[in-house]
Amino acid sequence: MKIFWTDGSASPNPGPGGFAVIDEKTGEPVALGAEKDSTNIRMEGKAMIAALKCAGDEECEIHSDSEFWINVLTKWAPGWKAKGWKKSKGEIKNLDIVQELYGLYEERAAAGKVKLVWVRGHVGTELNERADEWANRARKGERI
Repeated sequence: MKIFWTDGSASPNPGPGGFAVIDEKTGEPVALGAEKDSTNIRMEGKAMIAALKCAGDEECEIHSDSEFWINVLTKWAPGWKAKGWKKSKGEIKNLDIVQELYGLYEERAAAGKVKLVWVRGHVGTELNERADEWANRARKGERI
């Protein structure tokens, strides 16, 4: 099973953004990305997309400090999808990311091939801090 740690960053928020996916076995990034004009939320979602793509068809576990994206995948997106990607009040923000991420997640979850683990951010958890460090480095233009 592949285990990944993800994080996203934008500074200022909104502003330039970056994300990182860290492989738990090596402690090194396996995916980095950036957007010139982004938000923390967008970058967190992009990190989870990248982690699922890195997993390919293998089982994976994704550790994220984004309770928002975990809730999107496990609680809200199924209903939004059933209603034609609409919610009762207002628009779905970052719908492009929601749809791509949920598309990648849904099939794997049904097959029992993905587990999402929420971790509290910025409390000294080694690989969460490493993902944050690399998300900031990606935001500033670093690549692997």
